[in-house]
Amino acid sequence: MSISCGIVGLPNVGKSTLFNALTRADILAANYPFATIEPNTGIVPVPDPRLDKLQELYKAEKIIPATVTFVDIAGLVAGASKGEGLGNKFLDNIRKTDAIVHVVRAFENDDILRHDEAPVDPQADIEIINTELILADLQTIEKHLPKLQKEAKAKPALRDTMTYLESLKRHLDEGTPLSALPSLDEEAIDDLHLLTAKPVIYAFNVDENTLTSSTAQRELANLVAPAKSLFVCAKLEEEIKDLTEVEAQELLSSYGVEETGLQQLIHSAYDTLGLQSYLTAGPKEVRAWTIHQGYTAPQAAGVIHTDFERGFIAAQIVDYDDLVTAGSEQAAKAAGKVRTEGKTYVMQPGDVVEFRFNV
Repeated sequence: MSISCGIVGLPNVGKSTLFNALTRADILAANYPFATIEPNTGIVPVPDPRLDKLQELYKAEKIIPATVTFVDIAGLVAGASKGEGLGNKFLDNIRKTDAIVHVVRAFENDDILRHDEAPVDPQADIEIINTELILADLQTIEKHLPKLQKEAKAKPALRDTMTYLESLKRHLDEGTPLSALPSLDEEAIDDLHLLTAKPVIYAFNVDENTLTSSTAQRELANLVAPAKSLFVCAKLEEEIKDLTEVEAQELLSSYGVEETGLQQLIHSAYDTLGLQSYLTAGPKEVRAWTIHQGYTAPQAAGVIHTDFERGFIAAQIVDYDDLVTAGSEQAAKAAGKVRTEGKTYVMQPGDVVEFRFNV
């Protein structure tokens, strides 16, 4: 499975600059509204140094990493839910993603005007986006409810769903995004593609000073707590995209930053969506596969091919650290570190797996 994150934000917050840096793309990043008109898509590999080590151990011909798709979606403006700017198109593009990366401007630059030429105001910008997403969800539910209410009179089984949607409408009317609720009935809202039900990661685009200030970062994080937030400097990310890995790490370290913006975003996306990866290895390839946390061995096998899940017999598993310590799969077997697991086994992040199946 692959995951898709929509990068959203008001015009001139640095979305496209950040997208370019993350994906090594060269799309237009102009300092005026709607520089991004069609959503630009970039598929990037998930950094995983374990794959290099496995390639060395198995003398594999190639490495296939897991991937994350980032979609740079056109800048939003107030009134998008009513069709202002590129409103309806923008909202439709978000509906196709698994998570939202909300880029918020938190840097000062007189050469880059704020979307309304007002002073930089992260909280106000956040509220504009959230309000438009809430209004869009209200429209969706209000359009769906009358039909459901009518059907529920003849089909009592639908009444619970109707009551649930009415409760969600009340939360939205109060200005509460659905992602802020303790839990959601995914089955009841699956076909509605509600925008505020999607998990949100807030990416504050900061300057070099804020990048090294824990106090400034804490103040920004408090604006969106308990949602996940991270801090990137799109300008710095753009500078390091053409550097070697060692050079990039040295430059980041000079600002006290341990991970690139890409690494931060991917880790946040995995955590937010409840994902993990497992590994397969052999002479032809070593590969990382993305699955949901809690997947059983047959479910994980099904990510490779549905036949693997349907005909699942067993999974031969060795922990990555045990494999590396042993030095080879054969040595790991001799040390008793390779085991066979059945249909109820819950996959772990360090699993290196070979599935056995029969169809």
